[in-house]
Amino acid sequence: MLDNAPLRKLEVNDLTIEGYSRAAVQSYWRIPEMKVLFDLGLQPWDFMGTPTSFVTHAHLDHVAALPVYVSRRRMMKMDPPTIYLPETAIGPVQQMLSAFQRLDRGGMPCELIGVKPGDEIELSRELLVTVVPTKHTIPSVGYIVWQRRRKLKPEYQNLPGDQIRDIRLSGVDVTDEHRFPKLAYLGDSRPEAMDACPAFYEAETLIMEMTFLAPDHRREKIHKMGHIHLDDVVDRRDRFQNKTIIAGHFSVRYNDRQIKNYVEEKLADMLDGRLHLWL
Repeated sequence: MLDNAPLRKLEVNDLTIEGYSRAAVQSYWRIPEMKVLFDLGLQPWDFMGTPTSFVTHAHLDHVAALPVYVSRRRMMKMDPPTIYLPETAIGPVQQMLSAFQRLDRGGMPCELIGVKPGDEIELSRELLVTVVPTKHTIPSVGYIVWQRRRKLKPEYQNLPGDQIRDIRLSGVDVTDEHRFPKLAYLGDSRPEAMDACPAFYEAETLIMEMTFLAPDHRREKIHKMGHIHLDDVVDRRDRFQNKTIIAGHFSVRYNDRQIKNYVEEKLADMLDGRLHLWL
C-alpha cells in the first residue's frame, strides 16, 4: 500500500475498520468486508479499489477527495464508482466534477445518487443500508448497515421439510426477514440524531463523532455548530448497547494526550472497554 494518508485500523466484531478523522481536516473510512467507504475527505491510495461510497454531508473535510476518488478509478481503468450523498448536494457536486473535468481534461465517470432519510440501499443479499436524518449546520445524513437474515415463519416451523418445500414452490413466502444493525455511521451531528434513531445505540459497531471535550467548551454553542461534546456521551452512557464504539473527529484544539486525559477523566472505564478513541 502506498502510504499517502494517515490511516488507523481496528479489527473487531468480524469487521475491519480503517480510516482517519479529525474535525476541519479530513474524515474517511473503509469497511473492506462490506466493500464500502464512508465520507471522502481524503483518499488513501488503496481505498480507490472500493466501489461504493456513502457521504454524510458536503463540508470539505468530508467530501474534498471525491474528484480524486473518481479520477483515480478512471485512471486505473476501474468501473465508475457509485457515490451516495444527500440529494441537495447532487447539483453542486456535479458542477464541481464538471469543473475538474475541464481543468484536468479527463473524464469524471461516476454514478451520483441522492439520498434522503428513509431511503434503503441494497448492498448485497445479506446487507442493507438505511439513510437516517442527522443534525448538522448543512443538510446531512447518517447510515445504518443492517445484516439481513430470513427465518421460517412460526406457522411453518413444525412442518416436515418436504411439505415446506411444496408450499414454497406454490409461490407462498414461508420466511420472514429479520434485520440486525451491524454498523452505524453517524457523521457530523448533534446528539439528538442518535436519540431519535435507536439503531445508533444498538448497532454492533458504532462510529461516531466526539468533536469537543473540554469542560469550558459550552455544549449549547457546540450543538449550534452541529457537533457532540464528551458530556453528551457521559449523559447517555447507559444507552450504548454497542459491542464497539469508535469515537473520532476530535477538534484540532486538542492534542492526543489532551484527548485521552479528558475522556479518561469522565469515562475511566472507557464504557466497559468498548470505547476506542480514533487518534
